[in-house]
Amino acid sequence: MAAARNTARAPAPRRAPAQRPAPQPVRPRPQARPQIRWDRVGRVGLLVVLVGLLYLYIGPTISFIETWGEAGDRRAEVQRLKQENERLRERRRALQNPRVLEREARRLGMVKPGERGYIVKNLPRP
Repeated sequence: MAAARNTARAPAPRRAPAQRPAPQPVRPRPQARPQIRWDRVGRVGLLVVLVGLLYLYIGPTISFIETWGEAGDRRAEVQRLKQENERLRERRRALQNPRVLEREARRLGMVKPGERGYIVKNLPRP
């Protein structure tokens, strides 16, 4: 077997108590570079994206509102034209009656063949 080694250490010699060096005057530290606040960067980035999206939606929204208003105007015009169409259809049906046709023709100053037309001037208006 191998011989056993002596692993015991000898005590270290005593040292004289060390004197602390005199404290140095505190010098101001150079300003450290500010750390990047990623939470703020993320918020600002999200805000920029939201403002961009809002800007992209403004044009189509204005166009939609204008189109909606114009459609309302067109619906009112269509309703008015339908009423006028119905009035003209009724007039056409009425003018197919010979008596109504004759009355309208005389109102326009027409006479039947063989009749004599007279014009009276300077009558007082009712």
